[in-house]
Amino acid sequence: MSDAYETLTQVLQERHSCRAFRPDPVPDEVITRIVTAAGQVPSWCNAQPWQITVTRGAETERFRTALLERAAQGNPNPDQPWPQGFPGIYGDRRRTCGFQLYDAVGIARDDRPARAEQSMRNYRLFDAPHVAIVHSEAALGPYGAMDTGGFITAFMLAARSLGVDTIAQAAIAAYSPMVREHFGLQDTRTVLCAISFGYGDTDHPVNGFRTERADLDEILDMRG
Repeated sequence: MSDAYETLTQVLQERHSCRAFRPDPVPDEVITRIVTAAGQVPSWCNAQPWQITVTRGAETERFRTALLERAAQGNPNPDQPWPQGFPGIYGDRRRTCGFQLYDAVGIARDDRPARAEQSMRNYRLFDAPHVAIVHSEAALGPYGAMDTGGFITAFMLAARSLGVDTIAQAAIAAYSPMVREHFGLQDTRTVLCAISFGYGDTDHPVNGFRTERADLDEILDMRG
């Protein structure tokens, strides 16, 4: 049992948001192993509302081009409302993460054009060879989205255990109607995020930083 815990903890610590990928494709059998493992997560009434649409090769490039064109037009229209704000410590953590990213790639904190260009890399899928569009059944509402969040985490952990890097991207959900149309998804599917994945470029400076984690006393309230 201790060995299993140590292995899980190691995978959790090794996973990070990869923002630069090599072009090498992930073999189909590795992708199916990742999805098979992620599908073991629990869900309310075992509804298993998650589905993913995974691109390969030319289809990744076709979507990347279409997404960039749509994002350049602005006017986001996500299926789920964005956070109302990031009050207190949540805003502090968000800013710290952003500053770490800008420092890693040499962007001055007051260089708005460079920051905007870095943000647009979301819609280039960080040059990943694959993207998984993650969607849930709309009728299940926030609980379906919550269940699917477990699938997303499990996907990224399973990927890392097989040497595959990932980044979950809520930014793609800003253009949910376009994503549904592009892939021919039913209107009953809520687009939650994308997961760009592949083999990380370890030489790229953007992959050289790691975000902080809260201390235990900030998240654990044990009573009785």
